[in-house]
Amino acid sequence: MARIHARKKGKSGSTRPMGRGSPRWVKYRKDEVEKLVVKFAKEGNSSAEIGMILRDQFGIPLVKRVTGKTVSHIMKENNLYPKFPEDIFNLFQQAVNLREHLAKNRTDYTSKRGLELLESKIRRLGKYYVKKGVFPEGWRYNPDKIKLLIQQE
Repeated sequence: MARIHARKKGKSGSTRPMGRGSPRWVKYRKDEVEKLVVKFAKEGNSSAEIGMILRDQFGIPLVKRVTGKTVSHIMKENNLYPKFPEDIFNLFQQAVNLREHLAKNRTDYTSKRGLELLESKIRRLGKYYVKKGVFPEGWRYNPDKIKLLIQQE
């Protein structure tokens, strides 16, 4: 499948190893892993950061194989999941940083084009979240409101 904004095919990604259940080398039980996820979520880590910490420091390759639930699902059960999903929030942060850059460098046309592409990604992802019921009906991307949201976080 082709990339969104580049006219290239791109390289294929890696595949996850087959198998069900917890790998043999993982010494942690289901409830222990869930407690670790809750602990790291309370410290303010995102779900991707929690996954990397568990992989690198605790030797847990996939939380879903150990617990049967994803990191974000465990966070939602304990009311620790942020208001906005992580993927769109990261795009919001990029857009705010790019707008600040363009305020200082008005003739940076390459960055202007990058901002247009980034905001189109945000709008597309926003439509998806409205369709799935994560965002309310009629949600719109507003750069000024997003900047205030990023500053509050």
